[in-house]
Amino acid sequence: MKTSKPNALQIWKQVEDVLVPRLRLSVKDRAVYSHLLRHTRLEGKRQLQFSIPRLSRAVRLSERPVRESVRQLVWHGVLRLVRRSKQGHVAEVRLPDEVRAARPRRVDHRELARHRAASFEQADFFASKPLRQSIHTRESGSCFYCLRRITPTVKCLDHVVPSVRRGRNSYRNIVSCCLECNSRKGERNATDFLRWLYRERHLTASELSSRLRALDALAAGKHRPRVGAAVIPLPRQR
Repeated sequence: MKTSKPNALQIWKQVEDVLVPRLRLSVKDRAVYSHLLRHTRLEGKRQLQFSIPRLSRAVRLSERPVRESVRQLVWHGVLRLVRRSKQGHVAEVRLPDEVRAARPRRVDHRELARHRAASFEQADFFASKPLRQSIHTRESGSCFYCLRRITPTVKCLDHVVPSVRRGRNSYRNIVSCCLECNSRKGERNATDFLRWLYRERHLTASELSSRLRALDALAAGKHRPRVGAAVIPLPRQR
């Protein structure tokens, strides 16, 4: 089956720069494919009949690795097995830009958004300085509990649900507060601590109500800190 002869230099560039790295072809896979490519598409033919012993001698490899490479190339779609018999194989050899598995994937923006949302929810906000700082920035320089303005020397992060009670390092469970509130709260529940602050007259009735509403909103994920996309990496795709 005759076909037009492609530009050989361009084809080899595509093989080395695209096909091999994207499909992670081994040196043996590359040797087998290069031989088949030279004797088909670069000569204006689409198909080739060959036997494993004859191909092994041509690429100077033993039969077993050559057979495995042929299987790999067929699996990746680099070769399309047309016929197999005792006389050998008849296969269609594909050019790099004809191999579907080697083409760049289209970005599904909706899927990407779902992955980013999942990454944000799973992120450890104690893991890096930018993430920790995003919590402080979210509270606008005030203690989440007593509402006093805090300086950099006395600000810290606190778990709403204490870590000893399996409180996570999620943005839903971490707030910026002053060292004094952090020390006084200890392992208490945040709701109980806020009510204690009210009883001790550190908060007014309206401030207590606003803090309790803020706790509910925080748990519901309504107080997301602003974080750059590069700070929270996407989960690895399997």
